[in-house]
Amino acid sequence: MAVMIPAWVDGVLQPVEKLEAHLKGLRHKAVSVFLVAGGAVLIQRRAMEKYHTPGLWANTCCTHPDWNETSEACAVRRLEEELGIAAVHCAPRGQVEYRAEVGGGMIEHEVVDLFRVDLDARPEVRMNPDEVMAVDWVPLAELRARVAATPEAFTPWLRIYLAEHGAAIFG
Repeated sequence: MAVMIPAWVDGVLQPVEKLEAHLKGLRHKAVSVFLVAGGAVLIQRRAMEKYHTPGLWANTCCTHPDWNETSEACAVRRLEEELGIAAVHCAPRGQVEYRAEVGGGMIEHEVVDLFRVDLDARPEVRMNPDEVMAVDWVPLAELRARVAATPEAFTPWLRIYLAEHGAAIFG
């Protein structure tokens, strides 16, 4: 069954099939979550089966809300679906827009609601192998250094978030 996400077509927000939105570079809604615990950020390496940016490192979790789903509900849902992390509070950190080529002729043109989760201790992570192939806990300064040293190992959106929106997310 096709996944329908909120996208703007001719200036009107409507449900559009996710792959179509990426192939046409349609502006669409998204969420990105950054989970921070013990001074480190949880990042994930995308599963090789993902239809774009497989095997690249990304922020804790990112996705598109279902049609008529709130961004916060989506963030909470995807943390549990991708990483088995439940019952957390996703604090809003603003909204950003970016456009980036993600390979295979696809474009992410996203209006992203950013969220941050702050925990005292690192939660147990149960990776969904269809979504995630690895995770790592990385102090922010080290993450920035890794991205600077090997940008090709990281998703375009994570590079954009760190370069342009780090103060909103981590400040």
